[in-house]
Parts: sequence; C-alpha cells; structure tokens
Amino acid sequence: MGIEEHKMHAQKTVNCAVITVSSTRTKENDISGKTIIGLLEGNGHTVLYYDVIKDDISLISNSLEHTLKEEGVQAVILNGGTGIGKKDVTVEAVEPFLEKELVGFGELFRYESYKEVGSPAILSRALAGVGEGKIIICLPGSTNACTLAMEKLILPELGHMVYEVGR
Repeated sequence: MGIEEHKMHAQKTVNCAVITVSSTRTKENDISGKTIIGLLEGNGHTVLYYDVIKDDISLISNSLEHTLKEEGVQAVILNGGTGIGKKDVTVEAVEPFLEKELVGFGELFRYESYKEVGSPAILSRALAGVGEGKIIICLPGSTNACTLAMEKLILPELGHMVYEVGR
C-alpha cells in the first residue's frame, strides 16, 4: 500500500488536547496555545482539553498523565519549555511517556526553522512520538514556531499519524 492509499484512511477529525507550558502565560494571554487551537479547529479537528501550566517537571508530567487518560483524546500538543534553559523541562517530563519517538519530526522541524531563522534553530528540542496509543507532540513556545510546525508538519499528517497508531 502506497502513501496515498494510507492517507486515504487518515482520520479527517482528530480529538486533541493542547497544553501550554509557561511560567508567564495565562489562558487569557496565551497566543501560541490559541494559535494551535485555531489552526486545529480551522482544519476540522476538535480540541477537547486545553490548559496552561507552569514550567515544572512534576506539573507537566501530572498534566500529561491526566490528559492521556481523558476519554477521546487522540493527540496531545504541548508548547513551551523545549529550549535549553534551566526552566525548559517539557522534554524531560514527556520522554518517559513515549513508547516510540518520531525522530523525523524534530529533524524536519529544525530544518524548517533553520530556513526561517537560521542557526538558532539548533536550540529547539521539539519532538513527537507515541505514548499510550496517542500522538504526543512538543513544540517551542514561540507563536511563529508553533505556526510553522502546525502548517508544515502537524496538520498535513495528524490524521495519518492517528490512523497509523490505531492499526
């Protein structure tokens, strides 16, 4: 079966959760989280859960654990905390949940970022994978980075990824 045949089976609507990790943002001023939600909903997907949590490894782990148990959630998109600063602990919180990492996601994200911002793209630890039968994606907190990832990588493949996980 070719890639086009696989994509024919891709889910048209994916139930998602969006988690923003930030010590400064709130639901009221979270432009990146709202951008992700807007892009998901604008492409026919559903956002079942949304939260903003502090940069704290145990808070992130607890939030992700809770979200993965939410009935109907098929994909979790986190944004924020993927850099190299001391407070950037999203990757460390998420990695224990990953059964399979989609290494190509981080590679392609950094490549696409490099085309836009140059060498600072190497500072991103964006990643994606599968945990508990669900897609988990970690993006930087920058609105531009979230938009880039959503438009170039996530939206074109989200339904296909969910289909593949369920096979």
